[in-house]
Amino acid sequence: MQTEDTLIEGARRGDNDAIGQLFDRHWRDSWRVAYGIVRSRETADEVAQDAFMAAIQSLGSFDGRRPFGAWLHRIVVNRAIDTVRRDKRLVRLDDAPDITVDDHPADPMLAAAVRRLDLDRRAVIVLRYGLDMTPPEIAVTLDIPVGTVHSRLARGLEDLRTQLEAHVG
Repeated sequence: MQTEDTLIEGARRGDNDAIGQLFDRHWRDSWRVAYGIVRSRETADEVAQDAFMAAIQSLGSFDGRRPFGAWLHRIVVNRAIDTVRRDKRLVRLDDAPDITVDDHPADPMLAAAVRRLDLDRRAVIVLRYGLDMTPPEIAVTLDIPVGTVHSRLARGLEDLRTQLEAHVG
């Protein structure tokens, strides 16, 4: 099995096998990030594919200071947020069916509450709880201070709690 650095160098040279292996390694998490933000299966496919192609085309600017996965997820998050901002109907998909990811069915009330979060908070919540990233990993991925990650997590969780309490109570 080739190292990530070897695959990146191969992809920079246009080696389709290396590109395919990078895709295989990172597709699932990239799709999960996209879906967590856009909450549409079809749109998540498009966002993740678009982000991966953009990453491959931009490998010349990848400097390796961050892990490739974190760099790619940053592109996915940006593309997903841009997509939601362009297509406001994605934000209002409260009645859209939720899917099962990794055999963990999404609670419909929680999924709806996540969809209503501010996009910056939603991205941090998805990375933290969808990909199980630590706050320092999220900070690297989003290129923001760890304190900002903690703040967005705290506010996002408070927003979720408030929404769920209002719905139950």
